[in-house]
Amino acid sequence: MAREYLKKATLTPRSDEGETKQIVAKILEDIERGGEDAAMEYAKKFDRYDGNVRLTSEDIDAATALVPQKLKDDILFAQDNVRRFAEVQKATVADVEYEINPGLVAGQKAIPVTAAGCYVPAGRYRHIASAIMTVTTAKVAGCEHITVCSAPQPGVGLHPAIVYAAHVCGADKIMAIGGVQGIASMAFGLFDQPKANIIVGPGNQFVAEAKRSLYGRVGIDMIAGPTDSLILADKGADPHIVATDLVSQAEHGYNSPVWLVTDHRPLAEDVLARVPKLIADLPELNRENAEAAWRDYAEVMICSDREEMTATSDEYAPEHLTVQADDLDWWLDRLRCYGSLFLGEETTVSYGDKAAGTNHVLPTSGAASYTGGLSVHKYMKIVTWQRATREGSKAVAEATARISRLEGMEGHARAADVRLAKYFPDEVFDLTADG
Repeated sequence: MAREYLKKATLTPRSDEGETKQIVAKILEDIERGGEDAAMEYAKKFDRYDGNVRLTSEDIDAATALVPQKLKDDILFAQDNVRRFAEVQKATVADVEYEINPGLVAGQKAIPVTAAGCYVPAGRYRHIASAIMTVTTAKVAGCEHITVCSAPQPGVGLHPAIVYAAHVCGADKIMAIGGVQGIASMAFGLFDQPKANIIVGPGNQFVAEAKRSLYGRVGIDMIAGPTDSLILADKGADPHIVATDLVSQAEHGYNSPVWLVTDHRPLAEDVLARVPKLIADLPELNRENAEAAWRDYAEVMICSDREEMTATSDEYAPEHLTVQADDLDWWLDRLRCYGSLFLGEETTVSYGDKAAGTNHVLPTSGAASYTGGLSVHKYMKIVTWQRATREGSKAVAEATARISRLEGMEGHARAADVRLAKYFPDEVFDLTADG
């Protein structure tokens, strides 16, 4: 049977794009033209902050002193998990050297970008974990300079825990400037920082649009929209845990989709009944976000079997994918499109979001169908090289000359011709494109 919707979304994350592109384009243009002065004007307007943008070592020490030791320990625990997992990831990419033909050697090198810009959201919520995720991976990758930009609290400055996390994870510069103006500052190299080679990190629709607009001039981790999460659950799943996990992700924002896909109608109906009660029990800001996300963007689907469930999941390509079902190895082998996968009730997206070690900067809005999330690899360029002996270049030169002439690229062909003429003056070669 075709999947059945017990609850269908009335909106999609693209429904409220509106004038975002025009607004962002104007801000970027103004800041590129006006430099730091323009960035500061936008900071006053949107951050409602006109204090020190560049944190000094004294500022960092003062912020560190305000962070309770228990929270410091938690940040260090999470940072250690992220660091160790990133180191394992980095080890999967090695410099290689391979002799393709006798005398012709090609190779690969993994080179980190020089300057990384890490955006840490601090508007609706204080995303301490984003500082851990973005800075730690950049540090492990080997970036020479890491800048963090985050929105200050009006009249106060950056949250001390964000400052502490960015500092202990390895940031070279911490900036109290958020939104599009923060992204522009990193991209254009304002406030005595180098121009970023890559800008990473989550953010609202304006931050996402700024990154999209600048892509090509700088690298980015991905073009991201509102966070989204999908749960695959069978009849053995605990409806209270399923509902709680859905609500935990809906609180991200008013336009954060959450989806439940199951082959067991009683579970779906039970979860539908539980979610509104769980949302009602949240603090005010969280409740308002979750209510709107659940009302406008959430879906609950019933499928005929687990094959249809996996096909549905792959079609949605969720940022976060949770499996609360039997035979977890089957799901791990079968599923193809997701940003990060959480197998079994014993783990949850919240673990990945905060402290488990895998990165929480992930593809949204279906982008998981073609890309993965942030890792050390995003900060690294895989480049190639080659060298050859004269004898080793002989066959390559012949093939290059003939292919080039077939393509009509005579200049390319002659670059091969001159080498054959120099290295093998006594030989005659057929370098035409004719059969």
